[in-house]
Amino acid sequence: MNDFLQQLAAIVGRQHVLTSAADTAPFTLDWRRRYQGAPLAVARPGSTAEVSELVKLCRAHQVAIVPQGGNTSTCGAATPDGSGRQLVVALRRLNAIRAVDTDNNALTVDAGVTLQQAQQAAEAAGRLFPLSLASQGTCQIGGNLSTNAGGVAVLRYGTMRELTLGLEVVLPDGRVLNQLSGLRKDTTGLDLKQLFIGAEGQLGLITAATLKLFPLPSAHATAMVGLTNIETAIDWLNRLRHRFGDRLTAFEVMDASCQQVLLRHHPSLMPFSAPWLILIELSDGGDAAELNDALVEWLATQDMLDGVVAQNETERRKLWTLREEISESQRKDGPSIKHDIAVPTSALPRLVRDCAADLERAFPGVRIVAFGHAGDGNLHYNVSYTRPGNADLFDDEPAVNAIVYDHVYRLGGTLAAEHGVGQLKKDWLVRYKDPLALELMRTIKAALDPDGLMNPGKWL
Repeated sequence: MNDFLQQLAAIVGRQHVLTSAADTAPFTLDWRRRYQGAPLAVARPGSTAEVSELVKLCRAHQVAIVPQGGNTSTCGAATPDGSGRQLVVALRRLNAIRAVDTDNNALTVDAGVTLQQAQQAAEAAGRLFPLSLASQGTCQIGGNLSTNAGGVAVLRYGTMRELTLGLEVVLPDGRVLNQLSGLRKDTTGLDLKQLFIGAEGQLGLITAATLKLFPLPSAHATAMVGLTNIETAIDWLNRLRHRFGDRLTAFEVMDASCQQVLLRHHPSLMPFSAPWLILIELSDGGDAAELNDALVEWLATQDMLDGVVAQNETERRKLWTLREEISESQRKDGPSIKHDIAVPTSALPRLVRDCAADLERAFPGVRIVAFGHAGDGNLHYNVSYTRPGNADLFDDEPAVNAIVYDHVYRLGGTLAAEHGVGQLKKDWLVRYKDPLALELMRTIKAALDPDGLMNPGKWL
């Protein structure tokens, strides 16, 4: 492989080809520390042209490519295997804000731009890029696209599929598909960008995107409320939609176990506890006080266990920090069997009730930590205890997954709502996904990547 590495260095620069174990270590372990690989090398290209030449070189030498953004995947989607034959392509040097078009409400950025940088570029132009994730300071736009990321504002703005106007993609043969259009309408055949959104880098390597912007809200109204059960929470969701329409931007839920985790790690952030907490946010143009008063007036007519309304930006930020700290707090709390599931919002109460009952029968004393984006039916449903001592938690993972996913699919849901499939769920996808849909996806994979060099070992 010396010849390959020398040619690679000639493309991206010798200092941007990492080969030693010490240098490659940050790129070989996934965020949850569950998957670890041993790549041939890590390459850090600095332009689309370099990516194109790199991909051509890999195809000539039959070296597989593992694209990696901020390395925040929870499914091992950006982690190499242990074969020593895979090249990790880290995109952090592709970090340019290419264009901000306020007249067309469009933002064009390199794939290595972090989500936070994209948000800041939009805000500096008086616009909003609404995708919001806890990892936004680290995760990159390319990774957000590759997993069709959602986050807390999907209820109003949609996932990355809805937020993307165009893509630039290096195909598995090294050719560059340039569709960085800001058009809202184009009926000239298939919408090719959608092939690559959610494909986890298995059909091509995204190098840039044109994203949809929105007016920057001048008013927010944010509240946290304690309720007795998830059924009441979904009833609130429906009534809030009826009262406030698309001004309802976020509707998050946290169960009692989730709150206990937060209390252990961030006790000062917790305003109160309840069987279920909901975090509500409205946003709009106009006067902030008027929007806040409208929410307070509506809340005054509702039954609740407790509640708090943010009176200023500091208090609003504190409530959102509480929500954003859940994943990291749970990681500090110990291992868990994670489920990034979604069902129709109307089915969430049934899922929570029936799935917990079956898990309790199978694993008496089971501990479930449930939280997430109830506004779009996406629940992070994590099992962190199955038996005394909990030493064999992951031995129980197949049985736990079967119970959870059986309930999810019985209710018309999915096992991967926003985090992707990666290595973690690929076998489960075969079990639950429509066989014809899988066949069509594999046909597309074979047509674009006949050598199977793009992110092998993942769900395709």
